[in-house]
Amino acid sequence: MHAIGVDLGGTKTAAGVVSDKGEVLFSETIPTLHRDGGDAILGATARLIAGLTRRAAAAGILVEHVGVGSAGVIDARNGEVVSATDAILGWAGTAITAGLAARLNLPPASIRTVNDVHAHALGEAWTGAADGTASSLLVAFGTGVGGSFVLDGKPVLGHRYVGGHVGHFASPYAFHNGQPLPCVCGGSGHLEAVASGPAIPEAYRRLGGEAHSPDARGVFALAANGDAVAIRTINTAAAAAGQAVGGLANILDPEVVVVSGGLTDAGDSWWLPMARAVRTELLPALTGLPLLPASRGNAAAIIGAARLVLTDALTLQRT
Repeated sequence: MHAIGVDLGGTKTAAGVVSDKGEVLFSETIPTLHRDGGDAILGATARLIAGLTRRAAAAGILVEHVGVGSAGVIDARNGEVVSATDAILGWAGTAITAGLAARLNLPPASIRTVNDVHAHALGEAWTGAADGTASSLLVAFGTGVGGSFVLDGKPVLGHRYVGGHVGHFASPYAFHNGQPLPCVCGGSGHLEAVASGPAIPEAYRRLGGEAHSPDARGVFALAANGDAVAIRTINTAAAAAGQAVGGLANILDPEVVVVSGGLTDAGDSWWLPMARAVRTELLPALTGLPLLPASRGNAAAIIGAARLVLTDALTLQRT
């Protein structure tokens, strides 16, 4: 059996044909029409899926099921976007499953949709860093901060499907001059405001860095060249990330923790202070907890999304 897995994010949408062993046979990527509204995004995504379906058919592979991992709070039962940030304008309220089913002439039951970080975690739990474990906690630090707790092969979605939004709890690091930093969710003092990729250049400027400071990649480059403000900025962001990961591990007691996202690509300058902060935060009983980098890269969410329809990965862990 084969399925198409879709990773629908704020800047790009990737999809691939995935086997029942978790192998991505071929994939394609298109820009997400994140300023054109839900209908335009669904139309472009349906064309992407249809193209992959034809490509699979030419190779003698029948594909009749689609799994989608999407940005936003996703009602996985109905495949609808409950809420979303302005990273994708007009995305809230979009009926992903029904919209794709109509455009692809597929029964709605053949399409399943979940939040993209849950899909990412499923991919790592199936064929990645957490393969073979009974439970895993994945936390991703990139454009935003998200997470997922996978238990017995199923992501814990939460009663209202908000489970995994770990960027939106309070962090003692998310303050400047005694004031909580604003968060994209409309709150303040949250982890995402200090530990995400976009938070790094903002913090660099706040701490007295160059007026026309670079993006996060540029701040890491400055730190590598000995810029004291850049080094302090990265250490703070990493410490906030690690404290949060350690605290979540204390609550959930996973078999393994997987850390992913764009910031992990920075290497030791971010990973080492993050890992130290995790170990500092952990309870003594968790001293030996494995802390691993994600291993499937950008393919993880495609694989995990396909897993939604290749197995029954959503039925047991809603609450």
